[in-house]
Amino acid sequence: QVQLVESGGGSVQAGGSLRLSCTAYGYTYSSNCMAWFRQAPGTEREGVAAIRISDRRTYYTDSVKGRFTISEDNDKNTVYMEMNSLKPEDTAMYYCAARFDCYSDSWSKSLDFAYWGQGTQVTVSS
Repeated sequence: QVQLVESGGGSVQAGGSLRLSCTAYGYTYSSNCMAWFRQAPGTEREGVAAIRISDRRTYYTDSVKGRFTISEDNDKNTVYMEMNSLKPEDTAMYYCAARFDCYSDSWSKSLDFAYWGQGTQVTVSS
């Protein structure tokens, strides 16, 4: 099993920034893809960003390109997501997830991710 623990959520005004962190514990050897998803009440869970651990290739959904940056620190077994120029529509519960690998045509499919964190709330006020 892999345990993912998120932190860094909070409340911020539009235009502000937050950095989310996700630390992995346990058997992480099989997880070469780490991703951030988000879900607002009554909506589908949406893939926001992902990173391949082996080569640090990144993937982003169109709505956050240029504003969010995903990165990782292997020594700390931690994935980060820097969120800049936040908008009210970014308000959601954000979840860290892990799976074997990332692929350009499927990185954002939540069903492919075996491990999930508990979520951290991000609220952006106008």
